[in-house]
Amino acid sequence: MLTLFVSLGRWQWSRASEKEVAQRQFEERGAALDADSRDLASLGRFQRVRLTGRFEPDRQFLLDNRSHAGKPGYEVLTPFLLDDGRRVLVNRGWIAFTGYRDRLPDLSMPANSSEAIAITGRLAELPQSGLASGRASPDVVSAWPKVTSFPTFDELARALDARLESRVLLLDAQNRDGYLRDWQPPGVPASRHLSYAVQWWGFGVLLLVLYFALNLRKVP
Repeated sequence: MLTLFVSLGRWQWSRASEKEVAQRQFEERGAALDADSRDLASLGRFQRVRLTGRFEPDRQFLLDNRSHAGKPGYEVLTPFLLDDGRRVLVNRGWIAFTGYRDRLPDLSMPANSSEAIAITGRLAELPQSGLASGRASPDVVSAWPKVTSFPTFDELARALDARLESRVLLLDAQNRDGYLRDWQPPGVPASRHLSYAVQWWGFGVLLLVLYFALNLRKVP
């Protein structure tokens, strides 16, 4: 048990270090780069970029199981066709669950939304689930928008029948045609992991105290 508690504390400590690195990357990569002709996969995580192209509002995805402030909802992924023919999925933000699985949110965009525009945002990965049972790939034959939970880029590309860049763009809040956007590195903050580490190590100390208190006896 002592070995388990120490190992869990070290794991939480390493998770805190990872979150601190992600937070630094998020803060340091805030200057927008013109990335129309750049390989997006080669740019750093959370790098802010500026892209020029047009939205394809007729084919959108709803990422299921995405909560905000304790409320259930979706994140909206909309294809964005770059001037050079590449496609990037743009996360336009969080929208609340309607309360009915058969009544999806209205994702309609203005009539001029398919015109060429410049947008800015941060490059990120798709959300990942720790459990395979939480995943649900988009149904290729279902109507648009397609609901999906923790999909892969390959699954989304098959549903679109088009090639996709292996990055998602988190649309900046100042851009139009978006929903609730309060982007931060995913997961709990580093301070929470540190507190968990201290708790696990505290359990280890308590275990030692109890062991010696219960097993050491004075000899008359």
